[in-house]
Amino acid sequence: MAKKRALITGITGQDGSYLAELLLEKGYEVYGLVQRHATDPYENMQHLLERITILTGDLGDSGSLIRAVQTSDPNEVYNLAAQSFVKASWDLAELTGDVTGVGVTRLLEALRIAKPKARFYQASSSEMFGKVREVPQKETTPFHPRSPYGAAKAYGHYITVNYRESYGMFACSGILFNHESPRRGREFVTRKIAETAAKISLGLAKELQLGNLDAKRDWGFAGDYVEAMWLMLQQDTPNDFVVGTGENHSVREFCELAFSHVGLKWKDYVVHSEKDMRPAEVDELIADPTKAKKILGWKPKVSFEDLVNMMVDADLERLKPKN
Repeated sequence: MAKKRALITGITGQDGSYLAELLLEKGYEVYGLVQRHATDPYENMQHLLERITILTGDLGDSGSLIRAVQTSDPNEVYNLAAQSFVKASWDLAELTGDVTGVGVTRLLEALRIAKPKARFYQASSSEMFGKVREVPQKETTPFHPRSPYGAAKAYGHYITVNYRESYGMFACSGILFNHESPRRGREFVTRKIAETAAKISLGLAKELQLGNLDAKRDWGFAGDYVEAMWLMLQQDTPNDFVVGTGENHSVREFCELAFSHVGLKWKDYVVHSEKDMRPAEVDELIADPTKAKKILGWKPKVSFEDLVNMMVDADLERLKPKN
């Protein structure tokens, strides 16, 4: 029996690297779509490079997407690429809309033209809920995005639904709540906290500047969440699913756990930074993952405390002087 083939956009990111590992374990032939870079973008996946095929392409370039689909001839496509840093989306509003939003249309069109039977996963986001209409948030909760990123993700979500309904494509969206790991980009608040706590404990930094400490998020482990992505494409019919832990914690709680893990009191080192505040804040996000648990049989394995400790430990190990 021939191996299944998967094409992953955004393979060099946190989710892409964990998903590539999962699919390789399951015997897939994995292709990754990567923008052309002048420097090495493969920090998260050096250990995988000999086992996957890298294709050059961009969600802003339709021709490269069609070629990537034709070359990989995929059974499954996972669209994880985006301008994914929420705070930067106000500075890069047009780019975010083009890549994170319209880019989904370009990829769906490439599939419709070159491989309409391929199964498609779109990485939707809890940021689409924004100024939430109900707590917790489920698949039917109305969207009210509070950033260009959230608005672009809402477009990507709805265009995925539209292609499913218009062309009968097997197209799913996973509305993933915040998911973190040691592979998280350093611009994200969780990695910023974990890395700085590690640096301060090693005498490499003196303070941590943060914006809104009261913001609450539903945080889980990225390695758990990529399993939910895969499970969505193994179903008999395409559907959309909220994926999260069903509990939320404040940025303040994240700080408290991270600093206490290295024997420090967070209040001694964390200072408020106005420049790190968002123009429009999303105060509280919490998932209702009932549908994913019932239909996919999915549930998170890593607790919030274990996630924070894992991230701090990884940065401690990376930063410690090597003998």
